[in-house]
Amino acid sequence: MKPTRIIIDTDPGVDDALAFLFALSSSKISLEALTTTQGNVTVDKATRNALAILELAGAGHIPVARGNMLPLVQPLRASALVHGESGVGNANLPEPKNRPVGLHAVDFLIEKILAEPGQISIFPIGPLTNIAMAIRKEPRFASAVKELVIMGGAIREGGNMSPLAEFNIYVDPHAAHIVFHSGIPITLIPLDVTHQCILKQEHIDRLLKIKSPVSKFISDAMHDYMAFSLEIGQAGCVLHDPLTLAALLAPELLTLREYYVDVDISGGVSMGNTFADFSNVSKKPVNMKVAVDVRGDDFVELFLTHMETLGRSIQDRTK
Repeated sequence: MKPTRIIIDTDPGVDDALAFLFALSSSKISLEALTTTQGNVTVDKATRNALAILELAGAGHIPVARGNMLPLVQPLRASALVHGESGVGNANLPEPKNRPVGLHAVDFLIEKILAEPGQISIFPIGPLTNIAMAIRKEPRFASAVKELVIMGGAIREGGNMSPLAEFNIYVDPHAAHIVFHSGIPITLIPLDVTHQCILKQEHIDRLLKIKSPVSKFISDAMHDYMAFSLEIGQAGCVLHDPLTLAALLAPELLTLREYYVDVDISGGVSMGNTFADFSNVSKKPVNMKVAVDVRGDDFVELFLTHMETLGRSIQDRTK
């Protein structure tokens, strides 16, 4: 069976980095490229981190395309609160040897998707700025994307950036509005399920039993994120972005429901709020599948076993 071909659109970010490593650890996935945008950090830091993490994992051949510096309408929201100034916590990644491709991420996405319509899925795990721009710039783009698996939103759950809004959607709600109404097949992985997937210190200690650059990176990157999580009353770090890959690697762990989902761009306290029409009162057609439940402990175990396998592989490679 051929691996599923994906591009990850990203703003790394600690959990973004874990999603890259997770994708690289599986023979079921062919990671074709990373495209970067602002979000957890500026686009310059996001691009550097993307290149450096790929090189850490021995995947420096995978292209990285630098994308949008700013959201469509909103001001820049990049913050060091959770992910540290660098975006990857206390991890000290060497300066990457490679450079991003010459094309802007929006043009790269358009070129790559139109070259092979219906063949490549995109996993946006940051603000949706690049995807919205590609939809607006090239009318054929939306019909050529195989599917989008988006980490974003909060449906029944409260927000993590405002009482109602999840970070990725809040940072660029206007982009999310364009994407949600694009007609592209969408699976949404919201806070409702990611909050059930918690990486604890005992899990990191388990990974550290393998003497590998991967284990060290995860421990160093998660240090401040773990401290922040414990400070706000969580049992550990939420695996937001890696969970998107469960849609490919272990779909049986997710419970999906089909809804019409929209995002509030009217301003005020509800800005960026994602909401589902559970009772179909609007009579609008379904526009996405939404993950409403997950076997969280099973997913964490899946993630850990994949990281152990990747860690041993890179350990062996460096002997």
